[in-house]
Amino acid sequence: MKLYELSPAEGASKDAFRVGRGIGSGNGKTSGKGHKGQKARSGGGVRPGFEGGQMPLVRRIPKRGFTNIFAKPYAHVNVQALNVFEDGAVVDAAALKEAGLVKKAPYGVKVLAQGELTKKLTVKASAFSEAAKQKIEAAGGTTEVI
Repeated sequence: MKLYELSPAEGASKDAFRVGRGIGSGNGKTSGKGHKGQKARSGGGVRPGFEGGQMPLVRRIPKRGFTNIFAKPYAHVNVQALNVFEDGAVVDAAALKEAGLVKKAPYGVKVLAQGELTKKLTVKASAFSEAAKQKIEAAGGTTEVI
């Protein structure tokens, strides 16, 4: 197969619809834009969110809370999910990715306490909730902050 032999799948691409090509085409004369007005002009139209001068929705609703734009979000894993590992295993971010428990963890993994842990594991993570740490240690495992 050569690069010039490649073509899109059948039905994947359509020809551009040519407007302003006569009355018989169904989209002649005003080319589907109606008569006059801002939206009929070249370059015409309004920006997204514009409501004709009415106070826009984004400005009408109250602002609530705060989002820290510098936050480094952890990938979260509950202790019940750690039961997929064998007894005595060392669980770290790489092992969690391999097991499919986290997709990507650019800023590390935080272990949360939902559910019960039945296996003795050595868990290495960026952060633990207090309850998660207690559950891991109660099952005979150890926690290590990396």
